[in-house]
This record gives sequence, structure tokens and C-alpha cells, in this order.
Amino acid sequence: MIMKKAVEKAGTFLGEFKKFALKGNVLDMAVGVVIGGAFGKIVTSLVADIITPVIGLLLGGVDFKNLAWVVGEATITYGNFIQNIIDFLIIALSIFLFIKMIGSFSRKKEEAPAEPPKKADDIVLLEEIRDLLKNK
Repeated sequence: MIMKKAVEKAGTFLGEFKKFALKGNVLDMAVGVVIGGAFGKIVTSLVADIITPVIGLLLGGVDFKNLAWVVGEATITYGNFIQNIIDFLIIALSIFLFIKMIGSFSRKKEEAPAEPPKKADDIVLLEEIRDLLKNK
């Protein structure tokens, strides 16, 4: 008896979980997280390998990775912090531009003139009869 109730509850729980996990929003979010992680790696590489060295050259050969303050036995690597700020700004700008692009696509869809709904056959027939009666 107790085992039967436990199996029924487990089945209900699994059914609810399946319903939740297979909703479109959850799957979309999971795909977004995976793509976002990959995108983050690309942007980090862009900043670390291309943008930061160029900025360093423009500032007289400064290498951000080596910027640090040594206070006693502690080392404060503020160069990595600067690089992370640049990462964040580029990621935020990229996401902003992507959202703007998606928004412009959806606005164009909304701006497209919609065809007027087709009138039902009986309405068209009644309008024709009305027009004929008007002309007599």
C-alpha cells in the first residue's frame, strides 16, 4: 500500500518534471546559456589576444596582464580587472546590438501592411444585392 502510493507520487513528479523541462522557454534558455558561454569565450579571446595588446601598444607598450601592485606579501593584479572590464563592456555592447537587430526585424514585421480580412461569401452577396437595389 505504502509502496503503491510512493510509486504513484514518483510518477506524478516525473510527469510534472517532464512537462516543465520540455517547455519551450526552458529549452530556449538552456540553448541561450550554452551559446552565451561559447560567446563569452570568443569575446574573452578577442579582448585578451587582440584588443588589449593593441590598447597596450597605444599606451606605450603596457601589458595589462602584468599590471599589479605589490603591498607587503599581497599582489593586487589590477591589470586582470581592467581586462575583465573590457570583456564586460564588449559583451554588453554585443548583446545590446544583437537585441537592437532582433528588435528591428520584429518592427519590420509589424510595420508590414496586413491584408484586410476576406469577407465571408454571404456578406459579399448581401452587399451586391444592396448595391443592385440602390441603383434601381
